[in-house]
Amino acid sequence: MCTADYLDHSPELRVLPASEWRAAARAHRERVEPLVGPYVERRAAGRAHPVIDFLFTYYGHKPSQLQRWHPGFGVGLRGAGEYRGARGYWEVPGERGVFAADPGYLVKRRETIEFVATLLARTSARPAQLSCFGLHEWAMVYRAEEVRHQRVPLRLGRVGTDAVVESMSLRCTHFDAFRFFTPEAVPLNVEPLTRADQVAREQPGCLHANMDLYKWGFKLAPLISSDLLLDCFELACTARELDMRASPYDLADLGYEPIRIETPAGRADYVRAQAAIAETANGLRERLRAACADLVAAQARIDG
Repeated sequence: MCTADYLDHSPELRVLPASEWRAAARAHRERVEPLVGPYVERRAAGRAHPVIDFLFTYYGHKPSQLQRWHPGFGVGLRGAGEYRGARGYWEVPGERGVFAADPGYLVKRRETIEFVATLLARTSARPAQLSCFGLHEWAMVYRAEEVRHQRVPLRLGRVGTDAVVESMSLRCTHFDAFRFFTPEAVPLNVEPLTRADQVAREQPGCLHANMDLYKWGFKLAPLISSDLLLDCFELACTARELDMRASPYDLADLGYEPIRIETPAGRADYVRAQAAIAETANGLRERLRAACADLVAAQARIDG
């Protein structure tokens, strides 16, 4: 079936009047502004922030992309000329001025949707591991001549930082954290990690796997709702703060109280916060899985 015939062989497209979707878009921008506004202001002034900037520089998603509201696949927007030319949109045939996520774009994203769905399902099926204590950030500076955040001092100094790594087991399960380990730290991990093993290794207690729900949600945009994507981004913000509070860096001047994972009390604090994030992430992971299932079903209708 060609995408031009899609609407004749699928449930009726739900079209929102301009007053309704513009109100939703406005509410979305108001929710996003406190999260992205300070970053935009700092960037314009040429200032960097070692905690918050990561959410934009590492993931590479522009604030303007996060600010744009999307209703998700199967919903049309009447009088939405500003969506003309937007990635993943089309003007619905026979509905002048109505824009919606393009079925052709859905077809093009088939492999991505299938990968995300598989990764989320495999991750959910595993028990959460809460014994890494955030040591991935410590492993990234272990015995290094330079540190990633050169303007921020190490809380225990270089010798003290290395001693913490050597006194504990590195139990990282997330390749995109592991790949930044220093060469000296790599063999200290309990098991080697590779990109090819990502689907087989990620687990729901991992702080970075839960932070990455934002990445996977963004890869599905505009086929999923912005409400779900923004929920994932808010969790990523919370996870990033925990990540850096437990890191070897001294961020007190920026208002971040350290979680001293080199102590038993600090490790207990980290695990409690990590478990709370994992619980929230479980719900978001299921919502993303459900969204993927809906998109796969829509693809099946297009395939006929």
